[in-house]
Amino acid sequence: MAEPFLIGERMTGGYGKGPDILHECTIAVEKGEIAVIVGPNGAGKSTAMKAVFGMLNLRGGAVRLAGKDITRLSPQARVARGMAFVPQTSNIFTSLTVEENLEMGAFLRHDDISATMEQVYTLFPILHEKRHQAAGELSGGQRQQVAVGRALMTEPTVLMLDEPTAGVSPIVMDELFDRIIEVARTGISILMVEQNARQALAIADKGYVLVQGRNAHTGSGRDLLNDPEVRRSFLGG
Repeated sequence: MAEPFLIGERMTGGYGKGPDILHECTIAVEKGEIAVIVGPNGAGKSTAMKAVFGMLNLRGGAVRLAGKDITRLSPQARVARGMAFVPQTSNIFTSLTVEENLEMGAFLRHDDISATMEQVYTLFPILHEKRHQAAGELSGGQRQQVAVGRALMTEPTVLMLDEPTAGVSPIVMDELFDRIIEVARTGISILMVEQNARQALAIADKGYVLVQGRNAHTGSGRDLLNDPEVRRSFLGG
């Protein structure tokens, strides 16, 4: 059986010299699929994704992208390999315009970025409308669109999103999820941590429920939504 396009396999580790937060946790996503990590507060969801991106040292396990071991690579080197990470906060340059933010996203590229920028504007029309406006003047949902758009400017094969709908209205959340689905349809793999578990699993090809840094449940988004134990324990019944 072929290995997933991106896999963090049996990851064990924590931050610095602190205690382990992850305990043999495995997260994987296929090409062009959406994988969602959910679970209670403090379950290690964001830590698992940061481990895949190289933001903490693993004491056990490995990360592989397209069959190549990237466990020892820095986050910057992983970006060069095609990974993009959008943190939950401080994910845009507020004093720069929308367009300048997008240009900053292409810092590793040496080719013509105009076609990619047009793709971002097609995906997020409001950003084209406000392209000359300071990003710090935008609404929370629009800022998130800038952050995702900037990540897409690197032409990633994997887009990692940490709580992309945090603090936005239900209408904006639905719109962001629609855009995330569109991104996946272009062949980009999406790995996402999300507090709105029910809505996130509804769009997920694969879901991971973490509890105390361990895999508690794994399955398709639909299977997890229909699992009585998952519903009772994590989705409010």
